[in-house]
Amino acid sequence: MAELRFNPLLRDWVMVASNRQNRPHLPKGYCPFCPGSGKVPDHYDVLMYENDFPALSPNPPEPDPVATSLYKTEKSFGKCEVILYSPEHTKTLPELSVDHIGKLIDLWTERFEALSQDPHHQYVMIFENRGEECGVTMHHPHGQIYAYSQMPLKIRTELESCRLHHEENGTCLLCDMNRHELEFGKRIVIENEHFLCYLPFFTDFPYGVFIVSKRHLTAITDFTPDEKRSLAQILKDTTGAMDQLFDRLFPYMMVIHQRPVNGDNVEDYYHFHIEFYPPLRDKDKIKWYASSEMGAWAAANPLAVEDTAPKMREAYEKFLRKEGRI
Repeated sequence: MAELRFNPLLRDWVMVASNRQNRPHLPKGYCPFCPGSGKVPDHYDVLMYENDFPALSPNPPEPDPVATSLYKTEKSFGKCEVILYSPEHTKTLPELSVDHIGKLIDLWTERFEALSQDPHHQYVMIFENRGEECGVTMHHPHGQIYAYSQMPLKIRTELESCRLHHEENGTCLLCDMNRHELEFGKRIVIENEHFLCYLPFFTDFPYGVFIVSKRHLTAITDFTPDEKRSLAQILKDTTGAMDQLFDRLFPYMMVIHQRPVNGDNVEDYYHFHIEFYPPLRDKDKIKWYASSEMGAWAAANPLAVEDTAPKMREAYEKFLRKEGRI
C-alpha cells in the first residue's frame, strides 16, 4: 500500500507506505552504499541514490478503495532520493573537507532544481537523520530528499507566519531574527562571511541551532559560488562543534527550509535557513519529544539557550583546535 490519507483535524496529509516495513535496519557486514556492493558505482564522491523503499513515487498506484466523503485519499505522487555524502562508510559531515561538502551542496542544488520541474511537486525538502537516536537505519553517512505533492503542515505554518510578519512590518521575519540575534550576541555560535549559526530565542531543543543566510535568499539555487563555499564551511563547523560537545557522535535531524516549488511567489517574505533538531540534552540524556510536544505541538526546552550557547561556542573552539585552525 502506498497512498496519501487526509487528516481532517489538522487539514494535513499522512503518507501511508507499507513497503517501508521491509527496509534494512542497521545491517552488519554489508552496506549497499559502499563501493563494491553492486548497488553503487565503484568510484564516486557524492551520489544521488534512488530510494529503495520510497514513501512517495512519480508513478504511484491507485489508493485503496476506502475513501469516503470525510476520509479522502490521494495518490502518493512525489519522489524520495538518498544522497550519499561519501564512499567512506564511517566518514561523517564534519570529517569531510570543505571542498567535498561543496560537491554535496552542488548535488543538493542540482536535485532541488530538477525536482522543482515536476508539476506534481509542491515542496522539496533536503534533510539528514544522524544517529540511532534519530531513527537512522543505515550507518553510512547520507541524507535524503523528499519531493511532496502536498504542502506539509509545518512548512505551511511557517510560510504563513513569515507572510503575516511581512504584511504587518514590511520586513522579512528571518532577516529580523538575524538582526536581533546579532544585536543580542549571546546566542550566536558561529559567524562567517555569508551565514550565521545561532540558537534561536525560541528553539525547542537545548542545542537546536539554526543556520541562516545573511543575504535575503529563498533557495540554494540563488547562492553565489562564494556563498556555497561559506555554507560548506559553516555546515562542517556546526556539526564538528556538536561532536565536541560531549566527545561523541552527536545525533541530529537537519532540515533545509527553502521556498516552495510550483506555488505562490514567496520571495518578499521567505528566507533560506537550516534547522537542527538534536535530541541530546547531555552526553547520555535524551530531550524526549513526548506527549505535550506531540499531542499539542507545545514545545518545552529543558534548558535556556543563553546557557547552552556558550557550551556550543566552547565546543566550536575545541573543534577548531582539533583541526589545527587555531
